[in-house]
Amino acid sequence: MLPSALTPARLPALGLASLLLIASLGGGLPSRSQSLFGAGELDQGRFLVVAAPIGSGSRYQLNIYEQMRGGRPCFAVAEGRPAAVNPLLASFDFTGVCARYIDANGYSLRVADRDLSSSYRLTVVRSPNDTYLMAMPTQAAAGPEMMVARTFGSAGGFLKFELEPGWRLMRRQFKGRNLGHVYLYSPAWPSATSSGAAALP
Repeated sequence: MLPSALTPARLPALGLASLLLIASLGGGLPSRSQSLFGAGELDQGRFLVVAAPIGSGSRYQLNIYEQMRGGRPCFAVAEGRPAAVNPLLASFDFTGVCARYIDANGYSLRVADRDLSSSYRLTVVRSPNDTYLMAMPTQAAAGPEMMVARTFGSAGGFLKFELEPGWRLMRRQFKGRNLGHVYLYSPAWPSATSSGAAALP
């Protein structure tokens, strides 16, 4: 469990057209959605996972940026740890060049063949010495708390998340069709000793 200082109906029947619309928008579906959605590989080098400050910077959220095509860069990353991020896409009309995933409509958690969008939330947890991306269960017996990524240091502003071993990004799919939604994905449930939650200071 996280230290106390850090602890932060089923759908009605739908026609296929309605289902595809919801899927393309990235909306959350019940846990049975593991049988509806697949996961496809993507180019990890085109994506950046970011701890993004909210408002005055006392709170942070997860952002994921994608460089969809070449030309104008969507982001710049400094050297070192923690690595500062300059979200360049915020300074121009990035339509068709960049994609930005900023909430649960754009990203969710997946472990093996299970889409966990309805039973887990991804949350950024700050400590004096580091910033963590945690997968937190929202339902009883959904599974363990898991550390997905960390910045390896503490600083202000936008920071690069480095994914923990075994984690990567994948594209949500429906019947082989890529959707506008990405997964933070692990091929297997982490063991209790490797989940990372117990290692938080």
